[in-house]
Amino acid sequence: MRFFFLIILLAGLALGVGYPWAVRNVSGYEIGTFPVFGQAGGFVPAEVALAPSEAPVSVTVEMQTSAPFTTGEGVEVLRIIATTDNRTVLTTPVSFENAESRSASPQGGMVYRADVATIDPVDGDENYVFTVEQGDIEDLPLEGVVLILNAGAFELDPRAVPIGYILILVGVVGFVAMFRRRRIINRKAEAEKPKWGRGAEKGTDKEE
Repeated sequence: MRFFFLIILLAGLALGVGYPWAVRNVSGYEIGTFPVFGQAGGFVPAEVALAPSEAPVSVTVEMQTSAPFTTGEGVEVLRIIATTDNRTVLTTPVSFENAESRSASPQGGMVYRADVATIDPVDGDENYVFTVEQGDIEDLPLEGVVLILNAGAFELDPRAVPIGYILILVGVVGFVAMFRRRRIINRKAEAEKPKWGRGAEKGTDKEE
């Protein structure tokens, strides 16, 4: 049974930890990084030439703020729109809910990173134009926004990570239960052994 729970635990770690890491760090290659907002020029579109062979193309946004901020569930911080050949192929809000964050400066600046969407298939006849707009937060301390495109990246299945966490929990609970069960069995075995008298001598003879 311990081996069974070990397999469950390893499967949970693979789905909940290894799979998201592989999606972000192993799959595909970076097409480029494109500034789409600066304090001097405001929001500017990014025009990118994409080839069909680069599909699927993952779209990631990094936002830098002058101070940390928090956002509620479903709040639209930014909106990203992608068009090609006068067709809209992507329009999606970016909430940065549970997004990765890191310090940008000792003065308190922060960088937030969010995986937005995947474009697949890719039509290489015309360039793609990516436009980023500000969302519902008016007093957002925005300093910069960068668009990151990666080619050949496979999309993260949102069902995989919760399933992985459940398997991790089941594996850990199973290990703890098996450990406690083994301790109880050992205690009962010790309690049933005769401590003195003829039974103890027989037990000693048997052990010898």
